[in-house]
Amino acid sequence: MTRYVQPVSAPDDPYAGDPLLRSWLERQLGPAGHAAAKDRLAALAAEVTGPLRAAHADAEAHPPTLVRYDPWGARVDRIDTAAGWRAQRAAAARHAVVALPYLASARGTWGAAARVVQHALLHLYAPESATFSCPVAMADGAAALLALPDVDAGVRDAWLPRLVATDPDEAAVSGQWMTESTGGSDLSRSGTVARPAADGSWRLTGEKWFCSAADAPVAVALARPEGAGRGSRVLAPFLVPRYAADSPLAGASLAADAPAPGVTVHRLKDKLGTRALPTAEIGLRDAYALPLGDPAVPGLVRAMTLVVVTRVHNASAAASGMRRGLAYARAYAQARLVAGGPLADNPLHRATLGTLAVDAAGAFVLAGHAFALLGRVEVGADPDAARELRIVAPLAKLATGRLAVASASEYVEAFGGAGYVEDTGVPRLLRDAQVLPIWEGTTNVLALDVLRAVAREDAGAPLLARLAAAAELARPLSPALADTLAAVTDELRATLAQVAADPQAVAVVAGARGLALRLAYALTAALLVEHAGWGDEQAEVAARLWARRWLRHEDIAADAHHHLDVLC
Repeated sequence: MTRYVQPVSAPDDPYAGDPLLRSWLERQLGPAGHAAAKDRLAALAAEVTGPLRAAHADAEAHPPTLVRYDPWGARVDRIDTAAGWRAQRAAAARHAVVALPYLASARGTWGAAARVVQHALLHLYAPESATFSCPVAMADGAAALLALPDVDAGVRDAWLPRLVATDPDEAAVSGQWMTESTGGSDLSRSGTVARPAADGSWRLTGEKWFCSAADAPVAVALARPEGAGRGSRVLAPFLVPRYAADSPLAGASLAADAPAPGVTVHRLKDKLGTRALPTAEIGLRDAYALPLGDPAVPGLVRAMTLVVVTRVHNASAAASGMRRGLAYARAYAQARLVAGGPLADNPLHRATLGTLAVDAAGAFVLAGHAFALLGRVEVGADPDAARELRIVAPLAKLATGRLAVASASEYVEAFGGAGYVEDTGVPRLLRDAQVLPIWEGTTNVLALDVLRAVAREDAGAPLLARLAAAAELARPLSPALADTLAAVTDELRATLAQVAADPQAVAVVAGARGLALRLAYALTAALLVEHAGWGDEQAEVAARLWARRWLRHEDIAADAHHHLDVLC
């Protein structure tokens, strides 16, 4: 008997084969703006389906290792990474995945919508980047922080050009050294102390427990300025060079790639997923650091500039991973024969894929809206966008993170036993997705942040206005959808009034997760309606099914089966 080998089809080109992405860009950028972005997006998509897919596989197969000592016993704390990881770093620079929204040429072409184009680049790049999308996110957040006017111009001029460089030989990414074992998300318990030095720099001493992109040449760290007192508000962000080449304390005796004095890598984390990404525990002992803003002024609000950027990147990573997983599952279903025909023709499997497509469409527009708001805040200083982004960033992050985990589990199952075998690459979808509801705040942490935004800044008001407008817009498309949105708007208006009246009430706090998810699902429905109103058939179908699935909790299997080809 001839041994059977299952053929596996490659998915479509991630740009040309994604109609929702292309129609979203057409609407957000206008025909001329989309035309100006097409060559850039097509070039990245071509590299993703070729050399970057191979680089991704290489980086995943050869995770980073920590070399603590050289052959003569000198402490080197060198993190060795795979050639594929380095290829991903170079590609991120070449394609301006970090740099684009900071480039004068991009802002001249697209204005605030340069962030929309960046979101499209991330949508193509991230799913098969071996999670190099994580240092990309942190570099973007660090660049946004350095761009603030109260950051010293000398510090900005030294590091911002490297973070937004498009030459791989010049470009740098950033790590993020925030959390400590004592506190985790409870930053008020952070123990890292910063002391001023005579030359205007500072010295940091403490232990950082979860440091992603530990091979990056610089990191943003939170520390408590000496004498600043307790709590989290007084914490300040600092820029910490990772290597001797960038530390004035190193002197001529240390090699440029040696660790900066006072920076010790204790160990690399053995994680569930994101295994190609070097994440470490790092000790600081009088490590050289540069303040990002005046440390005498409570600095947590400045650090939130970085956090907002990384949260919207997290949402993009979730949405792009869902879309790529769907593409792989559908390609496999078209090649796999079951009961005498392609699995893709089986009504039950089509219903499953259709439901996943609805979730992927919702996640995409929610992440895309967050990026559009971020661009309006940065370029136009739009106060309405800033107010809405205050609540959309945590909502987008928490909702898409949970959707990504659920979808990844379904994608693994869609491959049957092959989905459980490591060298197919499919299990990685689930392992990597699980970080998304955790990094930059768990669902509960973000839900409490949503309560603060509602109570302190009335950030729920722009969402309610958007929902009410979407209900009217939906009326000619689907009266049932319009009625659902109107009813949910009334429900949420009453609930948000209760939050504003007593945000510390036990019932309010205990219900924060449910409220945040309800807000996110309603907002997503409104965003799909807005895109459908522009004339997109896929968004119209997705809006109707999303509202039934997530707002009315109905089974959409039959319609998902029927509309699969439109939804994909």
